[in-house]
Amino acid sequence: MVDTDSWSAIFAPPQNETLAEKHVRIAQQQEAARISKDIDDAIEKSRKQFEKRKRAIKVLLLGQAESGKSTMLRNFQLAFCPTYFHREIPIWKVIIQLNLIGSVKRLLTIIEDELEATLSLPSSPSRSNLRPGASPLLPTHPSDHPAFPRSGPSSHASLDLRHDSSDPPLTQAHSALRLRLLPLLSVETNLARQLLPEFGGTPPPLPSSTGWTKWASGACAHSSHPSLSGGGEICVRAGGAWKSILERVSGTLLNSSPDTPQDDPSDDALAQPIQPRSPPLSPKLRSTRPHPSDPTPLLEALVPDIHALWTDPAVHALLKRKGVRLEHSAGFFLNDVLRIGKPGWMPDIDDIVRARLRTFGVEEHRFSVDNSSEWYIYDVGGSRGSRHQWVSYFDDVQAIIFLAPLVFNQMLDEDRMINRLEDSISLWKEVCANPLLARANIILFLNKMDILESTLKSGVRVQTYVPTYGSHPNDMEHVVKYFREKFRAYHKRLSPKQRSFFCHETSAIDTAATQAVLSGVREGILRGHLEKLSVI
Repeated sequence: MVDTDSWSAIFAPPQNETLAEKHVRIAQQQEAARISKDIDDAIEKSRKQFEKRKRAIKVLLLGQAESGKSTMLRNFQLAFCPTYFHREIPIWKVIIQLNLIGSVKRLLTIIEDELEATLSLPSSPSRSNLRPGASPLLPTHPSDHPAFPRSGPSSHASLDLRHDSSDPPLTQAHSALRLRLLPLLSVETNLARQLLPEFGGTPPPLPSSTGWTKWASGACAHSSHPSLSGGGEICVRAGGAWKSILERVSGTLLNSSPDTPQDDPSDDALAQPIQPRSPPLSPKLRSTRPHPSDPTPLLEALVPDIHALWTDPAVHALLKRKGVRLEHSAGFFLNDVLRIGKPGWMPDIDDIVRARLRTFGVEEHRFSVDNSSEWYIYDVGGSRGSRHQWVSYFDDVQAIIFLAPLVFNQMLDEDRMINRLEDSISLWKEVCANPLLARANIILFLNKMDILESTLKSGVRVQTYVPTYGSHPNDMEHVVKYFREKFRAYHKRLSPKQRSFFCHETSAIDTAATQAVLSGVREGILRGHLEKLSVI
Protein backbone atom coordinates (compact mmCIF):
# COMPACT_ATOMS: atom_id res chain seq x y z
CA MET A 1 0.00 0.00 0.00
CA VAL A 2 1.30 3.42 -0.95
CA ASP A 3 1.56 5.87 1.97
CA THR A 4 -0.37 8.97 0.97
CA ASP A 5 0.18 10.86 4.27
CA SER A 6 1.15 14.44 3.34
CA TRP A 7 3.48 14.77 6.36
CA SER A 8 5.30 11.64 5.37
CA ALA A 9 5.78 13.10 1.90
CA ILE A 10 7.21 16.32 3.34
CA PHE A 11 9.70 14.63 5.64
CA ALA A 12 10.56 11.77 3.35
CA PRO A 13 14.21 11.69 2.33
CA PRO A 14 14.84 13.06 -1.16
CA GLN A 15 15.21 10.58 -3.98
CA ASN A 16 18.69 9.72 -5.13
CA GLU A 17 20.08 10.96 -1.74
CA THR A 18 23.75 10.15 -1.33
CA LEU A 19 25.19 8.70 1.87
CA ALA A 20 26.95 11.97 2.74
CA GLU A 21 23.73 13.95 2.22
CA LYS A 22 21.89 11.51 4.46
CA HIS A 23 24.39 12.02 7.28
CA VAL A 24 23.99 15.81 6.98
CA ARG A 25 20.20 15.55 7.01
CA ILE A 26 20.17 13.30 10.08
CA ALA A 27 22.60 15.63 11.90
CA GLN A 28 20.37 18.60 11.15
CA GLN A 29 17.29 16.75 12.42
CA GLN A 30 19.11 15.78 15.62
CA GLU A 31 20.24 19.39 16.18
CA ALA A 32 16.69 20.65 15.59
CA ALA A 33 15.36 18.07 18.07
CA ARG A 34 17.98 19.14 20.65
CA ILE A 35 17.06 22.81 20.27
CA SER A 36 13.38 21.97 20.58
CA LYS A 37 14.05 19.97 23.76
CA ASP A 38 16.13 22.82 25.24
CA ILE A 39 13.27 25.23 24.57
CA ASP A 40 10.78 22.87 26.19
CA ASP A 41 13.09 22.41 29.19
CA ALA A 42 13.54 26.19 29.55
CA ILE A 43 9.77 26.72 29.39
CA GLU A 44 9.22 24.04 32.01
CA LYS A 45 11.94 25.50 34.23
CA SER A 46 10.42 28.95 33.92
CA ARG A 47 7.00 27.56 34.76
CA LYS A 48 8.33 25.87 37.90
CA GLN A 49 10.20 29.04 38.93
CA PHE A 50 7.03 31.06 38.37
CA GLU A 51 4.99 28.65 40.49
CA LYS A 52 7.67 28.67 43.18
CA ARG A 53 7.86 32.45 43.14
CA LYS A 54 4.07 32.63 43.23
CA ARG A 55 4.11 30.60 46.46
CA ALA A 56 6.93 32.72 47.93
CA ILE A 57 6.36 35.43 50.50
CA LYS A 58 6.82 38.94 49.17
CA VAL A 59 7.52 41.79 51.59
CA LEU A 60 7.88 45.43 50.63
CA LEU A 61 9.92 47.85 52.75
CA LEU A 62 8.38 51.32 52.50
CA GLY A 63 9.18 54.64 54.09
CA GLN A 64 10.78 57.99 53.35
CA ALA A 65 14.51 58.39 52.74
CA GLU A 66 16.60 57.76 55.88
CA SER A 67 13.69 56.07 57.61
CA GLY A 68 15.82 52.99 58.28
CA LYS A 69 14.69 50.65 55.48
CA SER A 70 18.16 49.46 54.52
CA THR A 71 19.11 49.08 58.18
CA MET A 72 16.00 46.98 58.76
CA LEU A 73 16.92 44.86 55.73
CA ARG A 74 20.34 44.21 57.26
CA ASN A 75 18.59 43.10 60.43
CA PHE A 76 16.57 40.64 58.33
CA GLN A 77 19.80 39.32 56.84
CA LEU A 78 21.41 39.14 60.26
CA ALA A 79 18.47 37.25 61.75
CA PHE A 80 17.88 34.75 58.95
CA CYS A 81 21.07 34.70 56.81
CA PRO A 82 23.92 35.49 59.22
CA THR A 83 26.81 34.41 56.99
CA TYR A 84 25.70 37.02 54.46
CA PHE A 85 27.31 39.55 56.78
CA HIS A 86 30.54 37.65 57.22
CA ARG A 87 30.94 37.42 53.46
CA GLU A 88 30.66 41.19 53.00
CA ILE A 89 32.54 42.53 56.03
CA PRO A 90 35.41 43.94 53.88
CA ILE A 91 32.90 45.83 51.72
CA TRP A 92 31.20 47.38 54.72
CA LYS A 93 34.56 48.40 56.14
CA VAL A 94 35.04 50.78 53.20
CA ILE A 95 31.47 52.07 53.49
CA ILE A 96 31.92 52.83 57.20
CA GLN A 97 35.21 54.60 56.46
CA LEU A 98 33.40 56.72 53.85
CA ASN A 99 30.64 57.46 56.37
CA LEU A 100 33.31 58.72 58.75
CA ILE A 101 34.93 60.85 56.04
CA GLY A 102 31.50 62.24 55.16
CA SER A 103 31.02 63.41 58.76
CA VAL A 104 34.46 65.00 58.71
CA LYS A 105 33.54 66.79 55.48
CA ARG A 106 30.44 68.23 57.09
CA LEU A 107 32.48 69.50 60.00
CA LEU A 108 35.05 71.07 57.69
CA THR A 109 32.31 72.74 55.63
CA ILE A 110 30.76 74.30 58.73
CA ILE A 111 34.16 75.50 59.96
CA GLU A 112 35.06 76.87 56.52
CA ASP A 113 31.81 78.82 56.28
CA GLU A 114 32.30 80.23 59.75
CA LEU A 115 35.85 81.33 58.96
CA GLU A 116 34.86 82.85 55.61
CA ALA A 117 31.94 84.69 57.20
CA THR A 118 34.25 86.08 59.86
CA LEU A 119 36.89 87.15 57.34
CA SER A 120 34.23 89.02 55.41
CA LEU A 121 33.63 91.26 58.43
CA PRO A 122 35.37 94.70 58.70
CA SER A 123 39.03 94.73 59.71
CA SER A 124 39.67 94.16 63.39
CA PRO A 125 42.67 93.68 65.69
CA SER A 126 41.89 89.96 65.80
CA ARG A 127 42.29 89.68 62.03
CA SER A 128 45.53 91.64 62.01
CA ASN A 129 47.08 89.01 64.25
CA LEU A 130 46.59 86.22 61.70
CA ARG A 131 49.86 84.76 60.47
CA PRO A 132 49.58 82.38 57.51
CA GLY A 133 51.64 79.25 57.75
CA ALA A 134 51.54 78.97 61.53
CA SER A 135 50.35 75.38 61.33
CA PRO A 136 50.90 73.29 64.48
CA LEU A 137 52.75 70.01 64.20
CA LEU A 138 50.93 66.71 64.10
CA PRO A 139 50.60 65.41 67.68
CA THR A 140 51.62 61.97 68.80
CA HIS A 141 48.30 61.57 70.62
CA PRO A 142 44.95 63.32 70.11
CA SER A 143 44.89 64.69 73.64
CA ASP A 144 48.30 66.33 73.09
CA HIS A 145 47.23 68.33 70.04
CA PRO A 146 48.72 71.85 70.46
CA ALA A 147 45.76 73.40 68.63
CA PHE A 148 43.29 72.25 71.26
CA PRO A 149 44.58 72.72 74.84
CA ARG A 150 42.67 70.93 77.57
CA SER A 151 42.18 74.09 79.60
CA GLY A 152 42.91 77.78 79.57
CA PRO A 153 42.36 80.37 76.83
CA SER A 154 43.51 79.74 73.30
CA SER A 155 46.92 81.11 72.47
CA HIS A 156 45.86 81.71 68.85
CA ALA A 157 44.11 84.75 67.47
CA SER A 158 40.34 84.43 67.30
CA LEU A 159 38.68 84.23 63.91
CA ASP A 160 35.11 84.21 65.25
CA LEU A 161 33.89 87.65 66.27
CA ARG A 162 30.26 86.58 66.63
CA HIS A 163 30.41 83.80 69.19
CA ASP A 164 29.06 84.12 72.69
CA SER A 165 31.59 85.42 75.16
CA SER A 166 31.41 82.15 77.08
CA ASP A 167 32.10 80.02 73.97
CA PRO A 168 35.66 79.12 73.01
CA PRO A 169 36.52 80.76 69.67
CA LEU A 170 37.73 79.25 66.42
CA THR A 171 41.39 79.94 65.89
CA GLN A 172 43.95 79.85 63.12
CA ALA A 173 44.84 76.36 64.35
CA HIS A 174 41.38 75.19 63.26
CA SER A 175 42.07 76.55 59.80
CA ALA A 176 45.41 74.71 59.68
CA LEU A 177 43.80 71.51 60.91
CA ARG A 178 41.15 71.82 58.23
CA LEU A 179 43.85 72.04 55.56
CA ARG A 180 45.50 68.86 56.84
CA LEU A 181 42.21 66.96 56.61
CA LEU A 182 41.29 68.10 53.10
CA PRO A 183 43.03 65.11 51.38
CA LEU A 184 40.28 62.91 52.84
CA LEU A 185 37.77 64.65 50.60
CA SER A 186 39.77 63.72 47.49
CA VAL A 187 39.66 60.06 48.50
CA GLU A 188 35.92 60.32 49.04
CA THR A 189 35.28 62.03 45.71
CA ASN A 190 37.41 59.49 43.85
CA LEU A 191 35.46 56.57 45.29
CA ALA A 192 32.15 58.33 44.68
CA ARG A 193 32.95 58.64 40.98
CA GLN A 194 33.71 54.94 40.80
CA LEU A 195 30.52 53.95 42.60
CA LEU A 196 28.23 56.24 40.58
CA PRO A 197 30.19 56.89 37.36
CA GLU A 198 27.22 57.98 35.23
CA PHE A 199 26.81 61.04 37.43
CA GLY A 200 30.44 61.64 38.28
CA GLY A 201 29.86 60.58 41.87
CA THR A 202 26.95 62.98 42.30
CA PRO A 203 23.44 61.64 42.96
CA PRO A 204 21.03 62.28 40.10
CA PRO A 205 18.76 65.26 40.76
CA LEU A 206 15.29 64.38 41.93
CA PRO A 207 12.26 65.92 40.21
CA SER A 208 10.78 67.26 43.43
CA SER A 209 14.01 68.36 45.06
CA THR A 210 14.39 71.99 45.94
CA GLY A 211 17.40 71.77 48.19
CA TRP A 212 19.40 68.95 46.66
CA THR A 213 23.01 68.89 47.72
CA LYS A 214 25.68 67.56 45.41
CA TRP A 215 27.67 64.70 46.83
CA ALA A 216 31.15 65.31 45.52
CA SER A 217 31.28 69.09 45.51
CA GLY A 218 30.62 69.51 49.21
CA ALA A 219 28.19 72.36 48.58
CA CYS A 220 25.42 72.62 51.15
CA ALA A 221 22.31 74.64 51.80
CA HIS A 222 23.69 76.16 54.97
CA SER A 223 20.63 78.12 55.79
CA SER A 224 18.97 74.88 56.83
CA HIS A 225 21.61 73.04 58.83
CA PRO A 226 23.99 71.72 56.21
CA SER A 227 25.08 68.76 58.25
CA LEU A 228 21.58 67.40 58.28
CA SER A 229 21.08 67.75 54.55
CA GLY A 230 21.74 65.15 51.89
CA GLY A 231 25.39 66.04 51.25
CA GLY A 232 28.12 63.54 51.99
CA GLU A 233 26.15 60.33 51.49
CA ILE A 234 27.51 57.21 49.85
CA CYS A 235 25.38 56.68 46.74
CA VAL A 236 25.22 53.53 44.59
CA ARG A 237 23.03 52.18 41.83
CA ALA A 238 20.84 49.17 42.70
CA GLY A 239 22.54 45.92 41.78
CA GLY A 240 25.80 44.23 42.71
CA ALA A 241 28.29 46.23 40.60
CA TRP A 242 29.19 48.55 43.48
CA LYS A 243 30.09 45.54 45.63
CA SER A 244 32.67 44.41 43.07
CA ILE A 245 34.20 47.90 43.09
CA LEU A 246 34.48 47.99 46.89
CA GLU A 247 35.83 44.44 46.91
CA ARG A 248 38.71 45.56 44.71
CA VAL A 249 39.27 48.68 46.81
CA SER A 250 39.35 46.72 50.06
CA GLY A 251 41.89 44.31 48.54
CA THR A 252 40.04 41.24 49.80
CA LEU A 253 38.45 38.20 48.20
CA LEU A 254 34.91 37.55 49.33
CA ASN A 255 34.10 34.00 50.37
CA SER A 256 31.83 33.20 47.46
CA SER A 257 32.25 31.80 44.01
CA PRO A 258 31.10 33.57 40.85
CA ASP A 259 28.43 30.93 40.38
CA THR A 260 26.92 31.47 43.83
CA PRO A 261 24.41 34.33 44.11
CA GLN A 262 25.36 36.87 46.75
CA ASP A 263 21.92 36.75 48.31
CA ASP A 264 21.63 32.95 48.39
CA PRO A 265 23.63 31.60 51.33
CA SER A 266 23.87 27.89 51.92
CA ASP A 267 21.35 26.00 54.02
CA ASP A 268 23.98 25.31 56.69
CA ALA A 269 24.65 29.01 57.00
CA LEU A 270 20.99 29.72 57.70
CA ALA A 271 21.07 27.53 60.78
CA GLN A 272 24.04 29.28 62.38
CA PRO A 273 23.09 31.80 65.08
CA ILE A 274 25.15 34.94 65.40
CA GLN A 275 25.59 37.43 68.22
CA PRO A 276 25.54 41.20 67.59
CA ARG A 277 29.16 41.54 68.73
CA SER A 278 30.53 38.40 67.13
CA PRO A 279 34.10 38.84 65.87
CA PRO A 280 34.31 39.01 62.08
CA LEU A 281 35.84 36.32 59.97
CA SER A 282 39.32 36.98 58.70
CA PRO A 283 39.16 37.86 54.99
CA LYS A 284 41.56 36.42 52.48
CA LEU A 285 44.12 39.01 51.54
CA ARG A 286 44.87 39.43 47.88
CA SER A 287 47.79 41.72 48.32
CA THR A 288 49.71 43.50 51.07
CA ARG A 289 49.82 46.65 48.94
CA PRO A 290 46.70 48.82 49.43
CA HIS A 291 44.55 49.80 46.49
CA PRO A 292 45.11 53.44 45.36
CA SER A 293 41.49 54.24 46.32
CA ASP A 294 41.63 52.49 49.70
CA PRO A 295 40.98 55.15 52.39
CA THR A 296 42.56 53.04 55.16
CA PRO A 297 46.18 54.35 55.06
CA LEU A 298 45.16 58.01 55.01
CA LEU A 299 42.53 57.54 57.71
CA GLU A 300 44.99 55.79 60.00
CA ALA A 301 47.46 58.67 59.55
CA LEU A 302 44.85 61.37 60.22
CA VAL A 303 43.05 59.78 63.16
CA PRO A 304 44.68 62.14 65.72
CA ASP A 305 43.58 65.19 63.74
CA ILE A 306 40.02 63.86 63.27
CA HIS A 307 39.72 63.06 66.97
CA ALA A 308 41.10 66.46 67.93
CA LEU A 309 38.63 68.21 65.63
CA TRP A 310 35.60 66.30 66.89
CA THR A 311 36.43 66.63 70.60
CA ASP A 312 37.39 70.32 70.42
CA PRO A 313 35.16 72.57 72.61
CA ALA A 314 35.15 75.38 70.04
CA VAL A 315 33.82 73.06 67.35
CA HIS A 316 31.09 71.72 69.61
CA ALA A 317 30.13 75.27 70.59
CA LEU A 318 29.85 76.15 66.90
CA LEU A 319 27.65 73.10 66.18
CA LYS A 320 25.42 73.92 69.14
CA ARG A 321 25.12 77.54 68.03
CA LYS A 322 24.01 76.40 64.55
CA GLY A 323 21.64 73.77 65.93
CA VAL A 324 23.51 70.90 64.26
CA ARG A 325 23.45 67.44 65.87
CA LEU A 326 25.66 65.21 63.78
CA GLU A 327 25.20 62.29 66.15
CA HIS A 328 21.57 62.02 65.01
CA SER A 329 22.50 61.62 61.35
CA ALA A 330 22.69 58.21 59.69
CA GLY A 331 26.14 56.67 59.35
CA PHE A 332 27.65 58.61 62.27
CA PHE A 333 30.99 57.16 63.45
CA LEU A 334 32.95 60.15 64.77
CA ASN A 335 32.68 58.82 68.32
CA ASP A 336 34.42 55.64 67.14
CA VAL A 337 37.26 57.24 65.18
CA LEU A 338 40.03 55.93 67.49
CA ARG A 339 38.71 52.38 67.13
CA ILE A 340 38.12 52.60 63.37
CA GLY A 341 41.56 54.11 62.84
CA LYS A 342 43.44 51.25 64.50
CA PRO A 343 45.56 49.17 62.11
CA GLY A 344 43.82 45.93 61.19
CA TRP A 345 40.37 47.13 62.28
CA MET A 346 37.40 45.27 60.85
CA PRO A 347 33.77 46.23 61.51
CA ASP A 348 31.51 44.19 63.77
CA ILE A 349 27.81 43.54 63.24
CA ASP A 350 26.70 46.68 65.09
CA ASP A 351 28.95 48.80 62.87
CA ILE A 352 27.48 47.29 59.70
CA VAL A 353 23.91 47.83 60.87
CA ARG A 354 24.65 51.49 61.65
CA ALA A 355 26.34 52.17 58.29
CA ARG A 356 24.59 54.44 55.80
CA LEU A 357 24.42 53.60 52.10
CA ARG A 358 21.99 55.33 49.77
CA THR A 359 20.72 53.18 46.90
CA PHE A 360 19.07 54.47 43.73
CA GLY A 361 16.54 52.07 42.30
CA VAL A 362 14.82 48.99 43.74
CA GLU A 363 16.78 46.06 45.14
CA GLU A 364 15.34 42.57 45.43
CA HIS A 365 16.70 40.27 48.13
CA ARG A 366 15.87 36.56 48.32
CA PHE A 367 15.99 34.53 51.53
CA SER A 368 15.40 30.86 52.23
CA VAL A 369 14.06 30.92 55.77
CA ASP A 370 14.23 27.70 57.82
CA ASN A 371 15.28 25.88 54.64
CA SER A 372 11.66 25.83 53.54
CA SER A 373 9.80 29.06 52.83
CA GLU A 374 11.24 31.45 50.29
CA TRP A 375 11.03 35.19 50.89
CA TYR A 376 11.50 38.14 48.56
CA ILE A 377 12.10 41.49 50.23
CA TYR A 378 12.07 44.64 48.11
CA ASP A 379 14.00 47.67 49.30
CA VAL A 380 12.77 50.72 47.41
CA GLY A 381 14.06 54.28 47.31
CA GLY A 382 12.22 56.53 49.74
CA SER A 383 13.01 59.97 48.32
CA ARG A 384 10.02 61.91 47.04
CA GLY A 385 11.24 61.77 43.45
CA SER A 386 11.51 57.95 43.38
CA ARG A 387 8.20 56.93 44.97
CA HIS A 388 6.55 56.52 41.57
CA GLN A 389 8.58 53.29 41.24
CA TRP A 390 6.69 51.69 44.12
CA VAL A 391 3.45 50.94 42.27
CA SER A 392 4.91 48.20 40.07
CA TYR A 393 5.82 46.23 43.23
CA PHE A 394 2.37 46.43 44.83
CA ASP A 395 1.04 43.45 42.90
CA ASP A 396 0.70 40.21 44.87
CA VAL A 397 2.61 41.48 47.92
CA GLN A 398 1.76 39.71 51.18
CA ALA A 399 3.00 42.31 53.64
CA ILE A 400 4.35 45.83 53.83
CA ILE A 401 6.75 46.92 56.54
CA PHE A 402 6.30 50.67 56.80
CA LEU A 403 9.02 52.54 58.68
CA ALA A 404 8.06 55.87 60.23
CA PRO A 405 10.90 57.48 62.20
CA LEU A 406 9.59 59.54 65.12
CA VAL A 407 11.86 62.50 64.42
CA PHE A 408 9.45 65.38 64.79
CA ASN A 409 12.05 68.17 64.69
CA GLN A 410 13.78 67.45 61.36
CA MET A 411 13.02 68.45 57.78
CA LEU A 412 13.32 66.48 54.54
CA ASP A 413 16.56 66.74 52.60
CA GLU A 414 14.64 67.18 49.33
CA ASP A 415 12.40 69.96 50.65
CA ARG A 416 13.53 71.83 53.74
CA MET A 417 10.01 73.20 54.22
CA ILE A 418 8.45 69.77 54.91
CA ASN A 419 8.67 68.15 58.33
CA ARG A 420 9.90 64.53 58.28
CA LEU A 421 7.16 63.21 60.53
CA GLU A 422 4.50 65.09 58.60
CA ASP A 423 5.78 63.50 55.39
CA SER A 424 5.70 60.02 57.00
CA ILE A 425 2.09 60.47 58.08
CA SER A 426 1.11 61.72 54.62
CA LEU A 427 2.83 58.73 53.01
CA TRP A 428 1.17 56.36 55.48
CA LYS A 429 -2.26 57.69 54.51
CA GLU A 430 -1.56 57.09 50.81
CA VAL A 431 -0.35 53.52 51.44
CA CYS A 432 -3.34 52.65 53.64
CA ALA A 433 -5.83 54.02 51.08
CA ASN A 434 -4.26 52.38 48.01
CA PRO A 435 -6.72 49.78 46.60
CA LEU A 436 -3.85 47.70 45.18
CA LEU A 437 -2.72 47.01 48.74
CA ALA A 438 -6.16 46.19 50.15
CA ARG A 439 -5.22 42.54 50.75
CA ALA A 440 -1.75 43.20 52.15
CA ASN A 441 -1.00 43.42 55.84
CA ILE A 442 0.67 46.71 56.70
CA ILE A 443 3.07 46.50 59.64
CA LEU A 444 4.06 49.84 61.13
CA PHE A 445 7.50 50.28 62.65
CA LEU A 446 7.79 53.46 64.70
CA ASN A 447 11.52 53.67 64.21
CA LYS A 448 14.47 55.60 65.67
CA MET A 449 13.14 55.44 69.22
CA ASP A 450 16.67 56.09 70.48
CA ILE A 451 16.76 59.45 68.70
CA LEU A 452 13.30 60.33 70.01
CA GLU A 453 14.40 59.58 73.56
CA SER A 454 17.54 61.70 73.34
CA THR A 455 15.60 64.53 71.68
CA LEU A 456 13.03 64.61 74.48
CA LYS A 457 15.73 64.40 77.16
CA SER A 458 17.45 67.42 75.61
CA GLY A 459 14.35 69.49 76.33
CA VAL A 460 12.92 69.79 72.81
CA ARG A 461 9.14 70.07 73.06
CA VAL A 462 6.89 68.22 70.64
CA GLN A 463 4.30 70.99 70.69
CA THR A 464 6.80 73.38 69.11
CA TYR A 465 6.83 71.28 65.92
CA VAL A 466 3.44 69.54 66.23
CA PRO A 467 0.94 72.12 67.56
CA THR A 468 -1.85 69.51 67.69
CA TYR A 469 0.08 67.67 70.41
CA GLY A 470 -1.13 70.35 72.79
CA SER A 471 -0.24 70.23 76.47
CA HIS A 472 0.34 66.47 76.72
CA PRO A 473 3.36 65.46 78.85
CA ASN A 474 6.62 65.70 76.91
CA ASP A 475 7.83 62.18 77.71
CA MET A 476 8.37 58.96 75.77
CA GLU A 477 5.24 57.17 76.91
CA HIS A 478 2.79 59.94 76.00
CA VAL A 479 4.57 60.99 72.78
CA VAL A 480 4.71 57.44 71.41
CA LYS A 481 1.10 56.78 72.39
CA TYR A 482 -0.06 60.00 70.69
CA PHE A 483 1.59 59.19 67.35
CA ARG A 484 0.71 55.49 67.49
CA GLU A 485 -2.97 56.36 67.87
CA LYS A 486 -2.67 58.89 65.07
CA PHE A 487 -1.32 56.24 62.70
CA ARG A 488 -3.94 53.75 63.93
CA ALA A 489 -6.80 56.17 63.22
CA TYR A 490 -5.70 56.78 59.63
CA HIS A 491 -5.22 53.03 59.12
CA LYS A 492 -8.76 52.29 60.29
CA ARG A 493 -10.41 55.15 58.39
CA LEU A 494 -8.60 54.86 55.05
CA SER A 495 -8.15 51.10 54.53
CA PRO A 496 -10.38 49.84 51.64
CA LYS A 497 -11.32 46.81 53.75
CA GLN A 498 -11.02 46.04 57.44
CA ARG A 499 -7.65 44.67 58.49
CA SER A 500 -5.65 44.34 61.68
CA PHE A 501 -3.32 47.10 62.84
CA PHE A 502 0.21 45.95 63.66
CA CYS A 503 2.63 48.39 65.27
CA HIS A 504 6.10 47.94 66.75
CA GLU A 505 8.42 50.44 68.36
CA THR A 506 11.96 49.90 67.12
CA SER A 507 15.45 51.26 66.99
CA ALA A 508 16.91 49.59 63.92
CA ILE A 509 20.49 49.90 65.19
CA ASP A 510 19.55 47.87 68.29
CA THR A 511 20.12 44.53 66.62
CA ALA A 512 19.05 42.28 69.49
CA ALA A 513 15.69 43.98 70.08
CA THR A 514 15.00 44.40 66.36
CA GLN A 515 15.70 40.75 65.62
CA ALA A 516 13.23 39.74 68.34
CA VAL A 517 10.60 41.94 66.72
CA LEU A 518 11.39 40.60 63.25
CA SER A 519 11.06 37.00 64.44
CA GLY A 520 7.53 37.75 65.60
CA VAL A 521 6.74 39.61 62.39
CA ARG A 522 8.09 36.72 60.31
CA GLU A 523 5.87 34.20 62.11
CA GLY A 524 2.82 36.40 61.62
CA ILE A 525 3.48 36.94 57.92
CA LEU A 526 4.22 33.25 57.35
CA ARG A 527 1.03 32.16 59.13
CA GLY A 528 -1.09 34.59 57.12
CA HIS A 529 0.54 33.41 53.90
CA LEU A 530 -0.13 29.74 54.68
CA GLU A 531 -3.75 30.52 55.51
CA LYS A 532 -4.20 32.17 52.10
CA LEU A 533 -2.72 29.07 50.45
CA SER A 534 -5.21 26.96 52.45
CA VAL A 535 -2.31 25.03 53.98
CA ILE A 536 -3.55 25.69 57.53
